[in-house]
Amino acid sequence: MRETFIQAAYLVASALFIVAIKLLNSPRTARLGNGLGALGMLLGAVATLFYREVVRYEWVLLGAGVGGALGAWMALRVQMTAMPQMVALLNGFGGGASALVGLVEVLRKIPEGEDSALWLLTVGLSILIGAATLSGSLIAAGKLHEVLTGRPIVLPGHHYQTALWLIVSLGFVLWPLMNPAILPYGLLVASATILGIWMVLPVGGADMPVIVSFLNSLSGLAAAATGFVLQNYLLIIAGTLVGASGFILTTIMSKAMNRSLWSVLFEAVGGQEGATLAEGRTIRQTTAEDVALMLSYARSVVIVPGYGMAVSQAQHAAKKLVDALQQKHIETRFAIHPVAGRMPGHMNVLLAEADVPYDLLWEMERINPDFPQADVVLVVGANDVVNPAARTDRSSPLYGMPILEVDKARTVVVLKRSMNPGFAGVENELFYKPNTYMLFGDAKRSLEAITQSVSEG
Repeated sequence: MRETFIQAAYLVASALFIVAIKLLNSPRTARLGNGLGALGMLLGAVATLFYREVVRYEWVLLGAGVGGALGAWMALRVQMTAMPQMVALLNGFGGGASALVGLVEVLRKIPEGEDSALWLLTVGLSILIGAATLSGSLIAAGKLHEVLTGRPIVLPGHHYQTALWLIVSLGFVLWPLMNPAILPYGLLVASATILGIWMVLPVGGADMPVIVSFLNSLSGLAAAATGFVLQNYLLIIAGTLVGASGFILTTIMSKAMNRSLWSVLFEAVGGQEGATLAEGRTIRQTTAEDVALMLSYARSVVIVPGYGMAVSQAQHAAKKLVDALQQKHIETRFAIHPVAGRMPGHMNVLLAEADVPYDLLWEMERINPDFPQADVVLVVGANDVVNPAARTDRSSPLYGMPILEVDKARTVVVLKRSMNPGFAGVENELFYKPNTYMLFGDAKRSLEAITQSVSEG
């Protein structure tokens, strides 16, 4: 009876996970999907406590209490600008938990004579993927939080060293198949940790959305491997779902940059020296009042958010501007690039926090044909994702990357603090177009000034 209840609960929890992932596909249903996923995880955790092997419930409750309190504290305190590094840390914690469970099982079962080749292989893979995910995620979080430089860090012979650490780690995974022992797993933790660090160091800020998604996929694979170690079907299913969905998202993000995962990991895009204002080229500056006048006479306005919006926390100011324009019956939409920001869906999360209606968020493929009919486009803190060099300059590292074609609009206004380049470290050709105006300053304050002028006009 007990086993039947556990397996039935696992079946229901698995179904909830599948439905949750489906609902997370749309911003309109994402909140419900997140809730169903959490419910499935709660059901699975409660059902697991009914296993006879769980004999010290006080430790389980203590761990759940401490972990839950710490998680709630982190979630309540994190700023929206720090959400990407929060996601990276959570990926790392998942991988670290898988590695830790694998190590505990090694210490428990190998002295008892566990020598099944499949078990030894899966526990090794669990530790390898989990430890590499943890260390790689910590490096990613450090880059996102600017504790480490956001530019690629490439050591002499770096990629050969990465390959060497991968080979060494796989060697430690295979060693116990010939001679089951605890030592190789301890060495595996060290080599896999270095592998994760070496893997993420060469990744620049421009590629952070892809690497965060990739690490999420790895955390799922680590969990699935741990499920095989523990013979826990729910963990296998949940880990496989996370690993597969994370890899699909990674592929989508890479495609959005017209690059492969290989190039993201090994080509160190963003290592160039920062571009400066080219001599002999002119830009056109404008004021908030002039921008408000442009908007007041427009029929179609598109706002393009980027990481600069997150830094200045200008999403609420953007929502107020949209409300002011809609009161004047001016069509206003947001154009969302898949890799804008520093994590998958970063702009969607920002705008959802400001209660921007989902039907105002238009994806790149849908909005691009409309740019030639747009009267004014406001680019708020975006850079690489609107750079026309991606279409025209074969020497640019951005060449071939699908972009938001804002330069085709009648008028473009770029809200930016300075002329500094984006994460890719290349100069933005958009700034020098004859239909582009630059509004320098804090994006939030600029939007508030524009909104005030629009409302008073």
